[in-house]
Amino acid sequence: MDLEATKNLSESHTIGNYILKSKLGESSFSTVWKAENKITGGEVAVKQVYLSKLNKNLRNCLDCELNFLSSVNHPNIIRLLDVLEDECCMFLVLEFCSGGNLASYLQQHGRVQEKIAKRFTQQMGDGLKILQSHHIIHRDLKPENILLSGKESDVVLKIADFGLSRRVLPDNHVETVCGSPFYMAPEVLQFQRYDYKVDMWSVGVILFELLNGYPPFHGRTNFQNIKSSSCLPFSQHILSGLHPDCVDICSRLLSANPVQRLSFDEFYHHKFLRRKGVGKYHGQ
Repeated sequence: MDLEATKNLSESHTIGNYILKSKLGESSFSTVWKAENKITGGEVAVKQVYLSKLNKNLRNCLDCELNFLSSVNHPNIIRLLDVLEDECCMFLVLEFCSGGNLASYLQQHGRVQEKIAKRFTQQMGDGLKILQSHHIIHRDLKPENILLSGKESDVVLKIADFGLSRRVLPDNHVETVCGSPFYMAPEVLQFQRYDYKVDMWSVGVILFELLNGYPPFHGRTNFQNIKSSSCLPFSQHILSGLHPDCVDICSRLLSANPVQRLSFDEFYHHKFLRRKGVGKYHGQ
């Protein structure tokens, strides 16, 4: 198959044992398809990566993604089922999540109750614990890259799209600017060296968005909003109903100074996530 033909794959095209049904999304160097296993009839997602569009950094990220996903099996990490390759593309066959992504969930439901935000954040933490054990920084955590599986009453979150992920050993740093501006940590926006704490910032933004229905800051062009903020822009109506532990973890994840930001262990063991039960706090 030549490059042009591969770029223009259409519905019902077959790759190995998989029939491509419809396009789920695309970026400048990949397309994600909803597909069907023609042997079992099961639904899968197929991520088609255009190898000729990858520079050295992106190729390293793809290798990191493949190495990581092929070595893990965790309910909060998207599962890699198969890998296929031709002369110009690589196809990652992934589990299909019928619930869509967290971004569409927020568009449909708006802000969520604290107990739901807590459950979702716990699941993100459980997935990130696996990344931490492999020294992986995701670098593009955002609602679009958090997929949902299961019934709405018992939704399971799965961290997905490791296309910008990078393996970084403890005490090492990286400099490549990447990610999505609304969810990028200040040190990335300022072109500074950074480590895994950029993922902690992104989790803080997602938690804030779950609680409020909107992100706390407005990306690269409004970086001064981060720098000049003395407190997070919680809605006062919402803030009055949140437990102090919830506000504390959100505020400490969104510390502009990465030294003061929660480490992963501090986040994972924070009493907001470990405390049983969540109810409205009325200052009593």
